[in-house]
Amino acid sequence: MRGKLLIAAMTMAFGLVGFGLGMAAASSHIHSAVNITVVEHATTDRVVDVGRKGDSTGDILTFHNRLFNAANTHQVGTDSGQCTRESPRGGSWECWWTSTLPQGQITIEGPFFDSTQTIEAAVTGGTGLYANARGTMDAVCTDVCTMHYHLIP
Repeated sequence: MRGKLLIAAMTMAFGLVGFGLGMAAASSHIHSAVNITVVEHATTDRVVDVGRKGDSTGDILTFHNRLFNAANTHQVGTDSGQCTRESPRGGSWECWWTSTLPQGQITIEGPFFDSTQTIEAAVTGGTGLYANARGTMDAVCTDVCTMHYHLIP
């Protein structure tokens, strides 16, 4: 009987340790709010015409651009992703991409509208320092896109 109790206790202890390690691995490496600003040089953006000829639902915009520091003086990373044309008449795209920075990657998803120079999207996760990050990304796009990531743990 004592042997069965010992085995049950050890199984429970190992289970709790495993649960604790899993929870630690699932927590973000960000311990407080983090704001990051980068400048994207959109030099590779290309639209792939899918389906009906011309601007139509399902067309795909692809990109793999360089990211620069907030002062726009030196490269600090890259981003790559795509947008799918949702409504040509409404001028909307749905976009998702990954920004790769020295300490990890940040993933983003959200809409882009032809009628505005601003973007507001969700941060959906990340790797490295940004593992399991969440928050928002807002951008103002003119000749370049200045992107502000607002990350929370």
